[in-house]
Amino acid sequence: MRKSVMLPSAFSHHTQRFLYNAAWLERSNLRCSILPTCQKQNTARISERTFSSTSTLSNWLAPKRGHSEKNRKGRPRMRTGGSTKGTTVVWGDYGLRMRDHDRRIPAKQLQIAADTIKMKLRGQKYRLYTRVCANIGVYTSGNEVRMGKGKGSFDYWAARVAVSRIIFELKGDLHEQIVRDAFRIAGNKLPGLYEFARKGDPPVMGITKVEAGTTLEDMQRPRIKLPLNVTAGRIPATTPP
Repeated sequence: MRKSVMLPSAFSHHTQRFLYNAAWLERSNLRCSILPTCQKQNTARISERTFSSTSTLSNWLAPKRGHSEKNRKGRPRMRTGGSTKGTTVVWGDYGLRMRDHDRRIPAKQLQIAADTIKMKLRGQKYRLYTRVCANIGVYTSGNEVRMGKGKGSFDYWAARVAVSRIIFELKGDLHEQIVRDAFRIAGNKLPGLYEFARKGDPPVMGITKVEAGTTLEDMQRPRIKLPLNVTAGRIPATTPP
């Protein structure tokens, strides 16, 4: 039975609070000294402050900053300056790459594709990496609303995925055919056409794969400007000579 600490009313509120905390701390120390050694260790372990240098897992289906300002629709531009960033498998052994056209993919469809891969590989030892993030807000107006009156209200988050961009990567002790089936089903859940990529495959610049015989220098080299008489000779004549 816990005894209540009675303090004189002559003390102020802060003094009474301090004396009450001191009495409670003294009882806690006395109770801890009576406990067995194993319970003392558990009590000390619980009281310790947990610390980790790594950040917590972030949500890749919504930005951390949340909904603060309205984003423009935008368009995933095709890199024509020679960049092949995001077109190769980096962390995993296999990847799912978009190959037809850039588009804006909703976060809900990305979540469905990720759940499809996890369901197909249930019971296997693997790790799934996501290479895109749904950080673009999509705003819509109601049906039969006249033009104007602002951009509309927030509807959902989406990701701008450029052409030849790796969306998912997979790493684990898995057979290649099993991974192909999982990525095939996931690609059917997403809009567009996708292809299977392995670690070590050549990068892609735009829609052209930089394979053997094709170098970045050749693709970045400007086109040869032909003389005017050569280009004019290719134009069909409208009247006979």
